[in-house]
Amino acid sequence: MTDHIGIWQHAAGAQPDPRFGYCTDDVARALVVDVLHARQGLAAAVEPDIQQSLAFLGDAFDRASGRFRNFRGADGAWLDTGGSEDCHARAIAGLAAVISEMPDTELAERARPLFDAAMPAVASFGALRSTSRSLLALDAACTAGASAALMPWFESLAERLWTSFGGIFGSLGSHEPADWPWPEQTLTYENALVPHALIVAGRRLGRPAYVACGLAVLDWLVDVQIGPDGCFSPVGNAGWWPRNGERSRFDQQPIEAATLVAAATAAYTVTGARRYSEAAESSYGWFLGDNDGSVALADPVRGACHDGLGPGGVNENQGAESTLMWLTALEQMRDLRHNLNARPSPIAVAGSEIAWSVRS
Repeated sequence: MTDHIGIWQHAAGAQPDPRFGYCTDDVARALVVDVLHARQGLAAAVEPDIQQSLAFLGDAFDRASGRFRNFRGADGAWLDTGGSEDCHARAIAGLAAVISEMPDTELAERARPLFDAAMPAVASFGALRSTSRSLLALDAACTAGASAALMPWFESLAERLWTSFGGIFGSLGSHEPADWPWPEQTLTYENALVPHALIVAGRRLGRPAYVACGLAVLDWLVDVQIGPDGCFSPVGNAGWWPRNGERSRFDQQPIEAATLVAAATAAYTVTGARRYSEAAESSYGWFLGDNDGSVALADPVRGACHDGLGPGGVNENQGAESTLMWLTALEQMRDLRHNLNARPSPIAVAGSEIAWSVRS
């Protein structure tokens, strides 16, 4: 799926489809996957790919606007002048992965100036997912010793995310019904990213109420995404799930399973509760056939993944996003299983009434 420019965005079957070119979103995801592979002792093998991805992100960054462009044609020409908040947040997440996981390397030295130049744009972010992903990126970068410079950004984004849940849990406003603990009227995509960011923010800032809120929302997402056979059954993208409406069962996307693996892993790290390691295993199992279609989406031999699960089976295409989400989940599960017997370092979680209100 990769050539001299980057990773192709889409595929026709198992082959790249050049008609759709490249996108910054997928290059940033590929950067995260390469960093996770490096963690397994493969740094030398993935270094050329990381170098190429950093070059792509450098080209994507428009210094005049301070934003990353997203779409690039097969000839390498940029097709837009500025990407979405999500695109920008994914780009800084990829850069933060290099900075945090490969400190004191030439690769980190290349990534840091671009990360710093891209940070001011996050001040204007208002969407839940771009705010959440930016928080996770900042948390990663803080582990590399940049916390003093980054904490003002981190605290601002964390407060913004927490405020979005305030009315629901009665902390900052009127109490919403417990059957819909979500700050939007429709549950759409990458939903577990949001409680994941709350958990991480609360842990870094020492604010147990943030952690409790994140855990409660994650518990709800796990509970409502259990299929008739007890397997992970994410909200489908053919209509999503509007509040007081019918939940879409299909098409289910790999990004949902991978995002829940990551969130559940973070929850396990904070609490040590087995239900979160079990939730991660269930979400991971979705890739391998433990799903509503009883069919595998991932191809472990080739390292590829089908683009989704529909009512008639798998989507035969194996595009970049789907494959990269599978590989991300694979590496995260490898780490989680390795650490399952290690003693976690939980923090005190205040606000037990929050978890109770969600389950009531």
